Amino acid sequence: MTTAPAARAATASTDLALVSSLAALIAVCSVLPAVNLSVFAPITLQTFGVLLAGAVLGARRGALAVLLWILVGAVGLPVFANGKAGLPVLVGPTGGYILGFVVGAAIIGAVATVAVRRAGRGTVWVLTAGGLLALLVVHAAGIVGLHLRAGLGWQAAATVDGAFWIGDLVKLAATVLVAGAVHRAFPDLLRRRA
Repeated sequence: MTTAPAARAATASTDLALVSSLAALIAVCSVLPAVNLSVFAPITLQTFGVLLAGAVLGARRGALAVLLWILVGAVGLPVFANGKAGLPVLVGPTGGYILGFVVGAAIIGAVATVAVRRAGRGTVWVLTAGGLLALLVVHAAGIVGLHLRAGLGWQAAATVDGAFWIGDLVKLAATVLVAGAVHRAFPDLLRRRA
């Protein structure tokens, strides 16, 4: 028989492993060869990693995975796009996107938790809608960062941001497919606590 403290310790260990694994995935997705369409930020797979962290782990653990990735990068490990690291990245032109990732992961995670717990029809569409909302928040934060830190006007910042939307919509579609497969394979992943 498992005691309550032992069960809590096992759950905490599982949470730590899941959060760490998804933070590592975000790091890998960030440093893979990038396509540089602008001088401010390359197109990478990090948005996929962020969305997947939330969609698979839920709001709390997904946001924690993103925060862990940010912490690791802030202390100097080269886990940000183009192998960058350090606090200057967080306060630079792309800092808005990075901070928006925390909220974006939480949003898609909250929606995924509700969708998976309901386990009814339309889960794909609900998760897609949650992902779109998450992307809106991430891109809005990115535009603010570009405006404040790169000195771009609002229109110019929105134009730079526009280059990322098509790729991010493809990454969202991949996130929905992968998260759906994960939740079919591990149906209790979000039913316990996210």
